[in-house]
This record gives sequence, structure tokens and C-alpha cells, in this order.
Amino acid sequence: MATGNVWLYRTTGGRVGGTWRIGAGFRNPVPICLLEHRGRKTGRLRTTPLVYLEDRGRIVVVASQAGRPEHPMWYLNLLAHPDVTVQVGRRRRPMLARVVDDAERATLWPRLVDLYADYDSYQSWTDRVIPVVVLEPR
Repeated sequence: MATGNVWLYRTTGGRVGGTWRIGAGFRNPVPICLLEHRGRKTGRLRTTPLVYLEDRGRIVVVASQAGRPEHPMWYLNLLAHPDVTVQVGRRRRPMLARVVDDAERATLWPRLVDLYADYDSYQSWTDRVIPVVVLEPR
């Protein structure tokens, strides 16, 4: 499904595939960005569609994996290779990923839950603290 979403997003500049209408996003669609990252083992470029929050020129994403006990692969890739490219609409920007500390997470988490309420459920389903990642312009 992600592959199809990436193709539609790129083809239409985000007009199709640029919002998420699943779960909490059904009534209030949430914005989607495309995160291009390098595989930590293969070195190949990968693209992952993610819900995002725009914050003062930064992009904030959540490594929720829908509350599963393990981190998503894209997150592990960012830890190994933090230089990424983010596409919002037709605009592509080189960015640098960093995991927020506890204090910054405490500030961002309520805003992320306001954006997509399922994040609170996901956190309750797992023992891991779901990472919040800030992507900042390079």
C-alpha cells in the first residue's frame, strides 16, 4: 500500500495521497509527507509516507509502528543515516533527522495527539516510548 501511495503522491504532487483518512484521520484527514531515507544495511534509498506536523519550518514525525513492540525500519534507518529528503506537496527539501529528548517530546506529544489521536492509543499498546523525530533543514 505504501508503494502505491508514494507513486500517487509523487505523480500528483501530493494532491492524491497527501492526506491520511484511516483511524482517527477518517473524520479529520491528516497530512502526509514523503520521507526519503537510506537503508542502514543495504544503503539503498527508500521512501516512506508518514503523517507529519509542521513546526516552525521543521517537520515532526512519529515512529509509532501502530503501537507494535518494535521500532519501524525507517526509524532505524534514520538513526544510522540522519541525512534525509522530505517531500511535502511538490516541494523537496534536504533535512537532518534527530530524535527529540524527553523535554521536547513532552512539548510536542500533545500537539501530535491533537493532530492524530491514535498516537495516544498506540503508546498505550506498547512498552517502548514511541520516538518523536524532528527533521530540520540542512
